Amino acid sequence: MPDGLHHLDESSSDPDGHRAFASPEPVVRLVNAFTDPFLNAVAAAKTCYSSKGVVLSRDVDEGHPPEDAQALPYARLAQSVYEAGHHTVFQHAYFQFTLENVSRQFIWAFLHAHPFYNSEQVSQRYVRVKSGAFTVPPMPPSARERYEATVATQVAAYERLRECLMPIVEEEYFRLFPGRRKKADTYRRTIRRKAQEAARYVLPVATCARLHHTVSALTLLRYHRACRSGDAPFEQQFVVRRMIDALLAHDPRYRVILEEPLDPEAFPEADATPTISPHAPATSRKAFDDALGPRVSRLVGYTSNAEAITADAVRETLGADRSTLSDDEALALALDPSRNRLLGESLNLKPHTKLGRCLTHASYTFRKRLSHSADSQNQRHRLTPGSRPILRRQIDAAPDYITPRLIQEDDRIRREYHDVMEVAWDGIREVTRRGAEPAHAQYLLPNAVTIRFTETGNLEALHHKYAMRLCYNAQEEIWQASVDEVEQICDVHPRIGRYLLPPCSLRHLAHLSPVCPEGTRYCGVKVWRLDPSEYERLL
Repeated sequence: MPDGLHHLDESSSDPDGHRAFASPEPVVRLVNAFTDPFLNAVAAAKTCYSSKGVVLSRDVDEGHPPEDAQALPYARLAQSVYEAGHHTVFQHAYFQFTLENVSRQFIWAFLHAHPFYNSEQVSQRYVRVKSGAFTVPPMPPSARERYEATVATQVAAYERLRECLMPIVEEEYFRLFPGRRKKADTYRRTIRRKAQEAARYVLPVATCARLHHTVSALTLLRYHRACRSGDAPFEQQFVVRRMIDALLAHDPRYRVILEEPLDPEAFPEADATPTISPHAPATSRKAFDDALGPRVSRLVGYTSNAEAITADAVRETLGADRSTLSDDEALALALDPSRNRLLGESLNLKPHTKLGRCLTHASYTFRKRLSHSADSQNQRHRLTPGSRPILRRQIDAAPDYITPRLIQEDDRIRREYHDVMEVAWDGIREVTRRGAEPAHAQYLLPNAVTIRFTETGNLEALHHKYAMRLCYNAQEEIWQASVDEVEQICDVHPRIGRYLLPPCSLRHLAHLSPVCPEGTRYCGVKVWRLDPSEYERLL
């Protein structure tokens, strides 16, 4: 089996001899890992065929250094298990990386585009973005000059918006908390962050981030195999190559099963793209938006008899029948916090309880439209997966973006915001004309760029998502999408929809105190006293 080393030995320069990045290169560090992860996988495989648990020590390698991977006594077993697709043995070992100087585009397009990871990253909502913190992919000098000029314009607009939005945020904040006006300086940081949250929409997706990223060995092997596909292939290959370097430095035994990355032409997207008309993306966007109407998210499919199926599952779990447990009573046992007080817990215990698992049989599908910034948070709900677009297939000459509500409050601010969007799209066109690859030019897309996709989740996953995202502290667009979705679920399944509530409402019904679990981050609105039809917010 190929060991993938050809890929690892590739030069860090592009074909024209430019440095891999004109900006500081991504930094990858392996900070935590199992001691002998590959031996652990082999031991797990052998356990399947042993009457006793199997644990392998390093003694098994005696006389065969790990660097000589193919000569290891268990190499054939590992290869056989891997080639047969029995990959669960490679999920036991986890690797925690710290990543620096990686773009928001790479994180959205690759690291967080699947469900098998955990990440904690610096937030643009809470941390100011400084000039210079941007990825500059390889491109000719003329293109790079225009690229960097466009980024500079976006950063300058971000700084102006942070200041211009402050009076609007301050007025609304002290309307919610009138008693705090006497100590206004104490809350200046909070107000600044609210302004910053809207201002960040003008920043490019080239903005760098740092994060902790933890994956299993199996996911890391998948990264390596698939790193040449998608919206940020150059950065993906660069970062994954260094993750694999770190893996092999920690445990060279993985050479036994490491495959070469697939060529870009191996992915079906590459085969389909040339056959699609260049006018199709615009037509597709219009059809999508016409169907969506004024909503952020529209219900397009669902389990038609979700209430009956869920009630039946509850009865089956409890050994009851309709004569002793009605549908209403069964649904209440699973979903009403006054009956099921576990729903008020901060831990999501539903997947670990008998009645909680009854909620997995009903599902809902939504077509939704979010900014890149909002979807970067939305995709962290890994149990509500979405079919996100090949971004370059959605982009053409006309700016296509989301405008936060705060920016819509002032005509002058809204005009400046629109002007910056024009600058971004002009920059993409000009950078491409000057010889940059389209995928690299698209790093200039603003956080505001529109992402259109379809998303599906079962009731258990959606219940947890709405408990998080109906909170008034949640990101504005995801909050609005959640309001839209719950309203539509209520229309088709009112006995389920009535229990899809923000965390404070769940805790209020469960008689838990304090009602708001956010502590000093309390939004200032007694949401638990509101009917969902009354939900409204500016901040």
